[in-house]
Amino acid sequence: MTYKIGEKKDGKLTVEFKLNAGEWEAEIEKAYQKNKGKYKLDGFRQGKIPRKVLEKTYGEFLFYEDALNAVCDDSFFEFLEKETDVQAVDYPEISVKSVSKDGVEWVATVTLLPEVTLGSLEGLNVKKSKVSVSEKEVDEKIVELQNKQARYVDVTDKPAKMGDLVNIDFAGSMNGVAFEGGTAKDFELELGSHSFIAGFEEQVVGMSIDEQKDINVTFPDAYHAKELAGKPAVFAVKVLAIREKQIPEIDDKFAAEVSEFNTLAELKKDTKEKIKAEKEANAEKELDNALVDAFVKNATVEIPKCMVTNQIARGIEETKRALAAQGMSYEMYLAYMNTTDEEFRKSREADTEKQIRTSLVLGELVKAENLKAEESEVDAKLAELAEKMKKTAEELKKTMTPNQRDVIENNIVSDKVIKLLKTKNNID
Repeated sequence: MTYKIGEKKDGKLTVEFKLNAGEWEAEIEKAYQKNKGKYKLDGFRQGKIPRKVLEKTYGEFLFYEDALNAVCDDSFFEFLEKETDVQAVDYPEISVKSVSKDGVEWVATVTLLPEVTLGSLEGLNVKKSKVSVSEKEVDEKIVELQNKQARYVDVTDKPAKMGDLVNIDFAGSMNGVAFEGGTAKDFELELGSHSFIAGFEEQVVGMSIDEQKDINVTFPDAYHAKELAGKPAVFAVKVLAIREKQIPEIDDKFAAEVSEFNTLAELKKDTKEKIKAEKEANAEKELDNALVDAFVKNATVEIPKCMVTNQIARGIEETKRALAAQGMSYEMYLAYMNTTDEEFRKSREADTEKQIRTSLVLGELVKAENLKAEESEVDAKLAELAEKMKKTAEELKKTMTPNQRDVIENNIVSDKVIKLLKTKNNID
């Protein structure tokens, strides 16, 4: 095989490939050996029909297409191995110039990794959010603690009310016909949780144990099951049990039970400090993201459409595997989300393009500034991780995969990128 690198234009490179007669004949023979078992002819055992007989019967170009597909693949990857400066981001467009017994010539048009022109590191217009904590936020956190300490007590002498847990049997029907997924036994429902169709829980309120009642509802127009969307339904409901939520009083005794503090005032002070620390950490992350976004925005790079399309496709394959592990198909997921495959892919384009742009720009910055993870820095991170996992650094190193080490190194480099951007800019 020989090749000739042609013109580079609009982010694409043309490469002319050529196979001589002997090389082409060898490829055709490979295609024959691979496919000969597919054919049947009277007087011959399947898989034993001579090539000349098959070519005479079906045409002399019988194996050309398979041979050409194989040789284009192999030659392209061989070319990339030799020409390490050529960074392709997609399989090339193939245009066959000529093909005969004397050989084959074709042109591959390769989409290249786009070039990045970095903007200035300085003058990025970003500000860090000011952090404050209100008494209301503190009280809300204390109420969360209060609710976690709640317990449920069986009640038999009064009807269900909002906030109660009820166990119910229900059977849904539409025009007298039961529909799929509309029936359950001994189902636990928190009244007021809004986990059922609007109006359902409100109608259970007031029901007593062993009481039966028909509840009328209408499915929302955007309901995931299209055959039910926007339609009225009836649920035959029976209450089996009612449990009332009991929560403790918020006082010094409560504080002592849920924390290491003796008074409510101490608990509130500690809660306020924790909320503030969390907000400050979030503000720092927002600042980091804003710095990166501003720097990326200043860079110049044209993202090929194929990079976005291919990354979305890879993401969907990962989604399919994750869904399958949960017993759900991709098609079921789309139906639940009330969307189509085309719409779902379209919805991912903007975020995916941003991810690719950010990765390319930061990658170029890392190269330009020669940022890398030093061995001592990796060792320090490993020691930190090992301590958290109650292992020695050596034990952790023995079980660590190359991918896990790459993650550590990438995190170190990412931290250096952020530090560089902060150093170059005055943050208010």
